[in-house]
Amino acid sequence: MTLAAATDLAAAANENLAEISNVLVYSAMAVYTLAFFAYIAEWTFGSRSKVARTAAALSPKAGAEARKAPAVTVQQAGGTAVLERPKVVVRAATGSRDVPDGPGAHGGDEKGDLYGRIAVSLTVLAFCLSFGGVLTRALSVERAPWGNMYEFNITFSTTAVGVYLLLLALKKDIRWLGLFLTTTVLLDLGLAVTVLYTESDQLVPALHSYWLYIHVSTAILCGAVFYVGAVGVILYLFKDAYENKLAGGGKPGSFATSVLERLPAAASLDKFSYRVNAAVFPLWTFTIIAGAIWAGDAWGRYWGWDPKEVWSFITWVAYACYLHARATAGWKGRKAAYLALLAFGCWLFNYYGVNIFVSGKHSYADVGLSALGSVGF
Repeated sequence: MTLAAATDLAAAANENLAEISNVLVYSAMAVYTLAFFAYIAEWTFGSRSKVARTAAALSPKAGAEARKAPAVTVQQAGGTAVLERPKVVVRAATGSRDVPDGPGAHGGDEKGDLYGRIAVSLTVLAFCLSFGGVLTRALSVERAPWGNMYEFNITFSTTAVGVYLLLLALKKDIRWLGLFLTTTVLLDLGLAVTVLYTESDQLVPALHSYWLYIHVSTAILCGAVFYVGAVGVILYLFKDAYENKLAGGGKPGSFATSVLERLPAAASLDKFSYRVNAAVFPLWTFTIIAGAIWAGDAWGRYWGWDPKEVWSFITWVAYACYLHARATAGWKGRKAAYLALLAFGCWLFNYYGVNIFVSGKHSYADVGLSALGSVGF
């Protein structure tokens, strides 16, 4: 076999792997769609008779009865005195309430729980297919699979689902996140395979560095975790508004009650989001430092106020302000939540907005749609 024939054969093999990657990504989208409907079934067919915990705790009648109840009551049970303390609903000075968490998307129902388990199983299968698509994409060009926005998108969505499944494996009760996750993952993959799709190809010379594996991989992981935290923040805002309405004697609609009663309490969602964002913030700090070191190797300067560098720093500042505000008693609750959403909005603009609409050293292309093939971070 001649050298030219061997080269053509290798190129064909790479094209075959790239095609396999595309098939796996489309297959993952199909399974994510099935998982989406399974999560819908979990919410729909789960029991509605066990989701009145928050409403019962925050209703004015319950609060009045709690205030009238004695501090301690004594019951006689078989000759033994049993002390029972009344369940008093209180609103903390920081804005959180002492209310129970909801039973989850399945509503404490066996049928709903079955649909939820099916949904998680389909999510695991879709994750494996998506991971296979990312892996074969990498093998097709023998490099890291995040050299352009298409590759970054499919890797990002795979990582976000991986974070969700990891938290589930750690016995975290976050199956309520599944419906929102599959919805946005399908949107992300749909954008990737239509608008952002780029043929499998080699990188521009500036990206041939081991820092590509370090810097961009940590950026993807941070984005995936920030996304999970942002979903928690959004749900917190809805649940907090729902609890506020109940505490004020209002009566939310039946749809809002059916959905929001199943979620964790607003205080629990607030704590979940804070812990998630706080856990990944040091890694985002490292991501910026790693990018600066890579810039020093590639361009001879560590910081040049390139748009990508500027927005990465703005994102860092926004999350730092959120974490500081959240750790300060006067800024817990909705004010801190708005800061968290602003910070995640900065992260999104840093990726989509800067890459598509702003020209800079990270674009490797002109401003506009021609920049869609640029590196993610």
